Amino acid sequence: MIEHVAIVGGGFSGTLQAINLLRHEGPRATLIERADEAGRGVAYGAAHPSHLLNVRAGNMSAFPDDPGHFVRWLEARGVAEAATAFVPRLTYGVYLGELLDRVRRDAADRLTLVRGAVCDVIDGSTSVDVRLTDGRSIAADAAVLAVGNLPPHEPQGLSGAHLSADRYSPDPWGAGVTDGLSDDDIVLVIGTGLTMVDVALMLDARGFRGKVVALSRRGLLPRRHEAGGPAIDRLRERPRLAAADLVRAVRRRSEAVGWRHAVDELRPFTQAIWSNATEAERARFLRHLRPWWDVHRHRLAPQVADRLAAMQADGRLEVIAGKTIAFAEQEDGVAVTWRPRGEDSARQTIVRRVVNCTGPQGDLARTDEPLLRTLVERGEIRPDAAHLGIDVDAGAATIGNDGTVTGRLFALGPITRGAFWEIVAVPDIRTQTWNLARRLSNAHWVEGEGL
Repeated sequence: MIEHVAIVGGGFSGTLQAINLLRHEGPRATLIERADEAGRGVAYGAAHPSHLLNVRAGNMSAFPDDPGHFVRWLEARGVAEAATAFVPRLTYGVYLGELLDRVRRDAADRLTLVRGAVCDVIDGSTSVDVRLTDGRSIAADAAVLAVGNLPPHEPQGLSGAHLSADRYSPDPWGAGVTDGLSDDDIVLVIGTGLTMVDVALMLDARGFRGKVVALSRRGLLPRRHEAGGPAIDRLRERPRLAAADLVRAVRRRSEAVGWRHAVDELRPFTQAIWSNATEAERARFLRHLRPWWDVHRHRLAPQVADRLAAMQADGRLEVIAGKTIAFAEQEDGVAVTWRPRGEDSARQTIVRRVVNCTGPQGDLARTDEPLLRTLVERGEIRPDAAHLGIDVDAGAATIGNDGTVTGRLFALGPITRGAFWEIVAVPDIRTQTWNLARRLSNAHWVEGEGL
């Protein structure tokens, strides 16, 4: 019988897990967060006011059983046409914070918030022991790892360069990313995805009028959302993941309904496509199609796309394809040696600052996260076959190095991408946390309306 669940991480996944446990009248929960405040995480707490959600508010309810919840919340605060709006991420952080506060008020005896960093989770014969770096220990019947995204790996060629903190920002959300820049400076951003977009917009919003150079291997920018079109006949059968077959299928559908519809209508099938694919098929997808999938699947709000286009038109944002080779700090900046895509000869560019926006990674073999390293070394958890995160079963229970599932240690959110692939956005994570909460509450026999 599970009576107490310890949740490691108080970002979106962990917060929603705690809320859903209480909504299902399940076990009491202890939510452990090392930051000052639980309920927001990096995505919704460290954002700049100019950063918008890249999903319309109508799809951003925290609860799969109440899809209009976030829209009603916005409408109560005077937001017009809320369902189709792309609202600031900070606003969504306020929404999550209020949900958590309300649950704490209504069920204070069943939810405990602990500030601290977890360094180990000991899985005993009948319980788990969650240990914090300050020496505290929390006993529970089960533990949930909701650690969010892991920091990006160092760009190629940076290891051993020993760049100073003023020249290199490994954390794109760090306070110093925009400090000390002049309008004559060049900022090199490694990566051209959504994180790069956030940094470019933040620099622009804070008055930087120098140049941003964004570099990635293919130089692909996320595509923009468009206004919703007429209803279409959706796919009725799940396509195969086999790279060539999937590309052909999406191209055919794009000709009939437009590429946005063709990508979006895969959503109900994506996790099943991934789970039924072989390791070889997944590897080919990651190697050849992942960059194209990411820029078409994870799109930009129209307002954001317009701002990026304006920066490009003004010559303040340049997007290039290539790969870095070496970095060397010198008096006037950082000398970056890089090779353009499709060329044999290297070039060198002097920049004022380098910002790592290669995106979150999940390779447990390369992470410096103490808790995950400890659990991997002891064999409590293992990397998934594609090295995208923690290996879990269909119910989010972690799998040990010997292939066994204990049933007392679980993982949620982007760190489980190896098992589910499509598990980084709110619509997918809210369903995952909902399902795990029902399981831990022994309510999984109840239909989707909840308790």
